Amino acid sequence: MAFARVNGIHLHYRLAGNAKGLPLVLANSLGTDARIWDELIADLGDGYHVISYDKRGHGLSDAPDGEYQLDEHIDDLAGLLAYLDVQRAVLAGVSVGGLIAQGFALRHPQILAGLILCDTAPKVGSAAMWNDRIAAVRADGLAAIAEGVMARWFTEDFRRDRAIELAGWRNMFERMPAAGYIGTCATLRDADISDQIGAINVPTLVIAGADDLSTPPDLVRDTASRIRGARFEVIANCGHIPSIEQPQVLAAMFKHFIQQVGHD
Repeated sequence: MAFARVNGIHLHYRLAGNAKGLPLVLANSLGTDARIWDELIADLGDGYHVISYDKRGHGLSDAPDGEYQLDEHIDDLAGLLAYLDVQRAVLAGVSVGGLIAQGFALRHPQILAGLILCDTAPKVGSAAMWNDRIAAVRADGLAAIAEGVMARWFTEDFRRDRAIELAGWRNMFERMPAAGYIGTCATLRDADISDQIGAINVPTLVIAGADDLSTPPDLVRDTASRIRGARFEVIANCGHIPSIEQPQVLAAMFKHFIQQVGHD
């Protein structure tokens, strides 16, 4: 296991692929850890230096009490890349990881050769929704909301046909630190960069799962429309986390995009 001390916390990170290849950085979603990328990483092959990490409050990274701000998540990622001496990279994020990626692109565009945003938006959900989610977890824990979360993450077909995998992902969700989940719900409640993302000036690919209930395709399409020159793609038979449901399709999209921006 590998850890970095950045921005006052310990972040867990993983390295895969070709250490001499173009860095590809992967930022995970709310309630998950870096393992959501495992199948994607395998399907990408050895062409990239893949860096996945557990954002603050998730996985093996520290989960401090309190509400997390988007800028803290961005500073964490910037600190990790500085620690790893990454000068240039493609950054991909899903859900809140994609929100972090948007903010990173605004603050550190010089680092990014490309930006991939999966199932995300500059503003996700309402304050009331996130406050209700926080209250539910504080009262009864993550297990109390797990059923609904799985329904938003995964298609009905996945939940029916891949029930053993579903049980594993549910275990991952229920075992994450409640403080980290609550802290990152606050990030999503408070962050709204809708008026800023038009300033993103990095080659961008935006991807939506056709059956995503958390960030529906129309919301993700609107995100793409706000970013100059962004491409928008939809993955069929896919919910909120394409790296789990459709890793081969997602890997092909990643490879094609990276080739197009001149880094094959």
